[in-house]
Amino acid sequence: MDNKAGNVVTSVIDRLQNLVTAVTVYADPIQRDDVTVIPASMVFAGGGGGGGDDAKSGGSGEGGGVGVIARPVGAYVIKAGHVSWKPAISPGVVVLIVLLGTRVIRRVIRSLN
Repeated sequence: MDNKAGNVVTSVIDRLQNLVTAVTVYADPIQRDDVTVIPASMVFAGGGGGGGDDAKSGGSGEGGGVGVIARPVGAYVIKAGHVSWKPAISPGVVVLIVLLGTRVIRRVIRSLN
C-alpha cells in the first residue's frame, strides 16, 4: 500500500474510533426522583479506504468512507440500589412475530382438518 492510501486508511480508522465510543452505546443517564435510566444501543460500524496509481495515464487517486448504524436495545434502570434491564421492543419485530405466529397457527389448523 502506498503512503497516500495508507494515510486514507489511517484517517478512516481514526474517524471510526471517534464515532464508536461508550457514549455512542450508552447515552447520558437520565435521573427522575429516585430512578436512574441509562439508555443503551447496539452499534454496527465499518469503514474502508484505499488508493492507487495508473501507470499508463500517470494518474492516481484515493478514497475512503465510514458507516455507522445504531439501534436502541434497551435501558438499565437503577431504583433503590437495584439494577434491572428493560429491553426496547421494536414495533417492526412485534409485527414480524405476529405475522409469523399467525401463519404458523393457520398451518397447524389446516393440518388438523
